[in-house]
Amino acid sequence: MTDLPLVIRPELPADTAAVDKLHERAFGPGRFARTAYRLREGVPAAPGLSFTALVGTLIVGSIRLSPILAGGRPALLLGPLTVDPAFMSRGIGMRLLERSISSAKEQGHTLIFLVGDEPYYARVGFKRVQDGRFSLPGPVDPARFLMLDLMGDLPAEAGGMLSPAPAV
Repeated sequence: MTDLPLVIRPELPADTAAVDKLHERAFGPGRFARTAYRLREGVPAAPGLSFTALVGTLIVGSIRLSPILAGGRPALLLGPLTVDPAFMSRGIGMRLLERSISSAKEQGHTLIFLVGDEPYYARVGFKRVQDGRFSLPGPVDPARFLMLDLMGDLPAEAGGMLSPAPAV
């Protein structure tokens, strides 16, 4: 864990520009072409599930969860989870991840998907999506397509295409 004076708090509207710059530094311009980014395009992050990590007044990390549908079932898409490269390997990403998952569970959400590094996300319970069970509307490495069943009771027949949640 980090020994930095770290504060994790909900993302504020005033944070948007700083968080966008953080994403740009961490992922570069190619991030917009990725399947997960396209799925989130135009969909605001779920209220109360996006957080920032601050050292003093500097935003050094960010996590967002966006509403989606998974085979017609309400779900969340995690991402991006970003930590400023200068602050990596200090436990910041894991703290953001734990806070966001805990908040999603408290709000009654049941399923979170992401495209990411399985060894990292497995530490909080994410597992590879079983081949053919759920799918994304674009190319993705199947080894990086992960899900977390927050309640542990996802019916065996649940599956389908991930799609943006309709605007409310």
